[in-house]
Amino acid sequence: MTTGPVSHVLGLSGGRDSAALAVFMRQHYPAMAIEYFFTDTGKELPEVYEYLGRLEGFLGQRIRMLNPDRDFDFWLKQYNNFLPSPQTRWCTRQLKLRPFERWLRPRLARGETIYSYVAIRSDEEYREGYASKHDKLIVKLPLKESGVDKAGVLEILEAAGLGLPQYYSWRTRSGCTFCFFQQKVEWIRLKEQHPEAFAEAKAYEKEAVKRGSPFTWSQGESLEDLEQPARVAQIQADHERRLARMRSTAQPNPLRTNCEPLDIDDLYGKAKVCLACHK
Repeated sequence: MTTGPVSHVLGLSGGRDSAALAVFMRQHYPAMAIEYFFTDTGKELPEVYEYLGRLEGFLGQRIRMLNPDRDFDFWLKQYNNFLPSPQTRWCTRQLKLRPFERWLRPRLARGETIYSYVAIRSDEEYREGYASKHDKLIVKLPLKESGVDKAGVLEILEAAGLGLPQYYSWRTRSGCTFCFFQQKVEWIRLKEQHPEAFAEAKAYEKEAVKRGSPFTWSQGESLEDLEQPARVAQIQADHERRLARMRSTAQPNPLRTNCEPLDIDDLYGKAKVCLACHK
C-alpha cells in the first residue's frame, strides 16, 4: 500500500509512441493529474517542437521542458570530443536521463512516490524500459499491459486527430538531428530536409576525428564520404531494393497504398534505440 504523496509523470520524445501513450492516459484516466515532460537537448528536429505543440492542444496543458543545465557542446568537451555512439551513449545519459533524475530527486527525497509511464508497446518484447534506481520511482507500461501494438498506436493518434509527426515522412527516429541510430538513408534525407543540421553534424564529426575519436556518426564511414553523389546513389538503390522486397511479401493495405513502411526498423532490423529519445 502506497502512503504519502503520490504523483504521475510521463516523458515525451516528440515521437509516435509516447504521444499515443499521453492520449491513452488522458482518455482512460481523465481524473489522473499527470505531469507531461520533454527533455530538450537543443538539437531536436524542428518538427518535434511542432508536434509537441499540437499534443499540448489535445492534452489541454503545457508540457514541461526539462532543459539540461549543460548542453551538448559542454558534454562533448567533457568526453574529449569523442562522439556519442551505440557503445557509449553519453548523450542519452547526460542530456536525457540526468535532467529527469535531477528533476525528481528532491521529491523522492521528501518521500514522494512517483509513477513514471513509459511508452513500450505490446509487440515490443525486445525492449526494456527505464530501470528505476529508487524504490519510490515506479515504472509503468500501460500500452504493453493493455495489449496496444503499433497498429493500436496509429489508431489512437488518428482518432485523436493528431496523426504522425511530420518527420515520419522521411525518418523514424525522433530525438537529436544527428542521432547515431539513423540508417544511412536517413542521413541522406536529413541533408535534404535540414541541410544546416547535416552541416553541423559533419562539423562535429570532423573535429572529433581530428582529436582521435574512434567513432563517426554513421558506422563505417564519415558523413563527408556518405554524401558523395556515387555513395548517395548506392544507398538509395539499396533502400529501394529493400522496399521492393518488403512490398512483395507484405499484405496490401487499401488505406496506405504505395507508401513506405512507417518504421525504418521494418527494413533494416530492430535497433536497441535509446527509449528516452526514440519513444
